[in-house]
Amino acid sequence: MDKMDKEPLIPKHGGYRKLKSFQVAQLVYDVTVRFCNRYSDRRTRTHDQMVQAARSGVQNISEGSQASGTSKKTELKLTNLAPASLEELRLDYEDFLRQRGLKIWEREDPRRSELIAHRPVSADDMAQWVKQTHGLGKQPASSILSTPSMSSTRSMSSMSSTESTYPEIAANGALALIAVAVSLLDRQIKAQAEAFEKEGGFTERLYRTRTRRRQGE
Repeated sequence: MDKMDKEPLIPKHGGYRKLKSFQVAQLVYDVTVRFCNRYSDRRTRTHDQMVQAARSGVQNISEGSQASGTSKKTELKLTNLAPASLEELRLDYEDFLRQRGLKIWEREDPRRSELIAHRPVSADDMAQWVKQTHGLGKQPASSILSTPSMSSTRSMSSMSSTESTYPEIAANGALALIAVAVSLLDRQIKAQAEAFEKEGGFTERLYRTRTRRRQGE
């Protein structure tokens, strides 16, 4: 019996909770809810838009995964909507910073690398990182540079965050997480597209199953 004979009509699907893209997007959602509740008036349209954009990113990944059993095309379409929602959210965070005269960190800013290396898994982890980053920024440069256990990267980030406020750090941290989620989704979508091109979807599996059955008869 070859591989094609073992092919199920409806393959295993779902399992989205194990996807790194889902985990990071869900963290972005949790962080955004907390951020908006703290720094944005709940009665404003912006508050609702940011929370909804973050939620849509998560929902599209999960719905795409669930749909993959019977429609790879739908899976690809829904998954492709996730980065679009996150891009909308990215712009909202950037607008928040720009309109308040707060700095949008460069991609090379060492604080972004520190956050990613920290691998936060919850909104509480993010809150702790924000507090630590803000606290380091309040230290005198002489104290930072004289600490033997502190890496040069940490020293650089501490000095660069001297004037950073809590909302600036929190918003830029969210932007760093969004960048990670989008990068993971881009790779996931590419893999889905290649699999769909190579193996087809439900219609192709149904045709192969019927063909094998006729040949067996």
